[in-house]
Amino acid sequence: QVHLVESGGGSVQAGGSLRLSCVASGDIFRIADIAWYRQAPGKQRELVARITSGGRTNYADSVKGRFTISRDNAKNTVSLQMNSLKPEDTAVYYCNLESVTYRVNNWGQGTQVTVSS
Repeated sequence: QVHLVESGGGSVQAGGSLRLSCVASGDIFRIADIAWYRQAPGKQRELVARITSGGRTNYADSVKGRFTISRDNAKNTVSLQMNSLKPEDTAVYYCNLESVTYRVNNWGQGTQVTVSS
């Protein structure tokens, strides 16, 4: 069983920065793809950024150049550095771990990010 715990959310003004972290339990972290999703009130959950087990990254167009995803396999941790935050970044951010090999697709409990103008 894989458990994910997010941290680092909070409230900032537009233009500010936050760093989210996701710590995973279990032994499959290093071979899994990890992603950050977000869900704003009244909207569908959307992909923000993903990093594969091999370190390849992809980002939603809305966050390219502002957000950076990274992973530390030694610490079973994925981080999302968010800079130049905008009010439209306000959402609950969720960490997702997926391994096709082990048929795992788990979510964290979410962390709130609020950006005020």
